[in-house]
Amino acid sequence: MDKNFINFHILISHSPSCLNRDDMNMQKSAVFGGRRRVRISSQSLKRTIRKSGYYQQHLGEATIRTKRLGLLKETFVSRLSGRFDAETINKTLALLTVKDLKAEVAVEGDAVAPWAVEEVAWFCGQVKKGLEQGLDEKGLAKQIKEQALAMRQALASGLDIALSGRMATSGLLSELGKVDGALAVAHVITTHTVDADIDWFTAVDDLQELGSGHLDTQEFSSGVFYRYASLNVAQLQENLGNAPREKALEIAAHVLHLMATVVPSAKQQSFAAHNMADMAMVSFSDIPVSLANAFEEPVKAGPGFIKPSIKALNDYWHSVHTGYGLEERCGAFALGHEPPNGVKKAKTLAELKQWVIANGEG
Repeated sequence: MDKNFINFHILISHSPSCLNRDDMNMQKSAVFGGRRRVRISSQSLKRTIRKSGYYQQHLGEATIRTKRLGLLKETFVSRLSGRFDAETINKTLALLTVKDLKAEVAVEGDAVAPWAVEEVAWFCGQVKKGLEQGLDEKGLAKQIKEQALAMRQALASGLDIALSGRMATSGLLSELGKVDGALAVAHVITTHTVDADIDWFTAVDDLQELGSGHLDTQEFSSGVFYRYASLNVAQLQENLGNAPREKALEIAAHVLHLMATVVPSAKQQSFAAHNMADMAMVSFSDIPVSLANAFEEPVKAGPGFIKPSIKALNDYWHSVHTGYGLEERCGAFALGHEPPNGVKKAKTLAELKQWVIANGEG
């Protein structure tokens, strides 16, 4: 029987950087195992993924995320101008949201919702067809509800909704547009404790005779980070209108690539921490399984952190795998390191991606 969950375990060592900051302009952090770790929020990582060039090339255009419906209306009128008139687009958005589309400010109480251009275009097509048939608002809503499967298939053009989910609280979208996310992404944490450094920097004013034009400080650090995500294959298939498993596996391979390569852009002009994963492990399992507890006791340098972090991950995977009798299909790619026994070794990331596409077989 096919395993429903694909788990992604990534170890990536970042050189000195400040990849995710809080409201005090300090590095985000978390306490785990009673010790402070540097953290990259799951929201930051997911946004980095969907805004990356690789995502655009292989998975399509990212959704527009906003609660400013007036500006959203203007955006769709512009983007869909060659296909639908402004009146049809306005009626569609009004039907979907039951909100004031004239408002130029954010709709209070609403979440920042994701909007896929082609999904809205599909709704516009249904509204246009209904208006030509003389249907009123209730009739339009009824007709659209009867096409729920086709609407889900339109989500293939807004894949990050299928992956991350969508919550809607009003209008037709609240009935048809709610989507349970297929991809769960954990906050990224260092495998070890981190003592942050402070960079006291100046910006020199070339036309100022003495002193500096600007003085400030910036917290930064380096470390080995553990990234974890779990993909619910059946949920992804459902979200895409009952897509075949082969389609979900193709998407999973791209998720693996993104988890292993993308890096948040914060302060990168100052630090250039453009590092790729040192290890990527993938498992096909009956349940989602995080290996974060491999680092509940912080890894100690020996020397460096990447080698002992990989050993801790491998040892913990073996303990969980055998202790719970998990029937997993596991594969791994690592730079200069060996995976544990029972894990298929891939020589390259591309080879591991092909293994995922092949359903973790071969």
